[in-house]
Amino acid sequence: MKTVIIGSGSWGSGLAQVLADKQEAVTIYGLDEQEIDDINEHHQNKKYFGDIELNPSIHATTNIEVVKDADVVVLSVPSIAIESVCKQVAELVTKKIIVVNTAKGFHPITNGRMSDVIRSAMPKDKLSSVVSLIGPSHAEEVVARMITTVCAISQNEEDAHIIQHLFSNDYLRVYRGYDEIGSEIGVAIKNAIALASGMLSGLGYGDNTRAALMTRGLREMIRFGIAMGGQRETFIGLTGIGDLIVTCTSRHSRNFQAGYTIGKEGNAKHFLETNTKTVEGIRTAKIVHEIALEKGIEMPIVSEIYKVLYEDKDPKQSAKDLMLRDLKAES
Repeated sequence: MKTVIIGSGSWGSGLAQVLADKQEAVTIYGLDEQEIDDINEHHQNKKYFGDIELNPSIHATTNIEVVKDADVVVLSVPSIAIESVCKQVAELVTKKIIVVNTAKGFHPITNGRMSDVIRSAMPKDKLSSVVSLIGPSHAEEVVARMITTVCAISQNEEDAHIIQHLFSNDYLRVYRGYDEIGSEIGVAIKNAIALASGMLSGLGYGDNTRAALMTRGLREMIRFGIAMGGQRETFIGLTGIGDLIVTCTSRHSRNFQAGYTIGKEGNAKHFLETNTKTVEGIRTAKIVHEIALEKGIEMPIVSEIYKVLYEDKDPKQSAKDLMLRDLKAES
């Protein structure tokens, strides 16, 4: 089975190493020639991993035609690029493929979940199914072969089994799941909550505050997910609380780092004007806030994150306003 990974960044490289360690046929496609050369010539991806050595059997290329005879295509690109990449792939592949999604977010215009975006962009005669490989996983730890667990989420049980077995080894364990709605909403919303976690740390708050944020953030995630058709139990698993924990507490998290900078500076304006990295939680907060308003879903934390990002509200004032809301029973 031939796998092509679209994206030569950290997660694409990490997943390629998983497959290479299993002696599976894998090729990385990327646009950055420096990254591609680094992988091929030095067996490293220094931009993301420093001096960590990658499996020398990993091959990388800047030629998109490598997908032509692939059986599995893994999309390791930002959510904003998913639709256009799928259309490129669809023009080249010659048979039905399994598309593995790793993006955690929503379509920037339609607000659609990633699996729906892929199905809309890929003709039925080119797509076997979509499997989202998602969960609490930082590439920096996977590439160092640290024990990690994720989920293969799909409406197609057979393809979920295939991807589960393809990517599972002695340091990456893959579980199966079939609640596509709940899982994809969970891993998206946790990015927005992680921004808030970083903001609070940047403001100088500690563990008590983060515990409160994560617990109440999980409640908002569940409330929103159920309203959108997800299953409650999904949010108590890897794609819910699991991903929330790792993203809200880890120095590897771009969302946490972004929030930390915003908290330290006391506003989001400078960060938003100068940031060059993909921080999925920024757009996710806007999308979730707008949907929640439209559907009447109570999301006080996400609402405050939105105000900090898009209305230039002082994050310290947002924290105070959340504390001064009407007192109620925990629910």
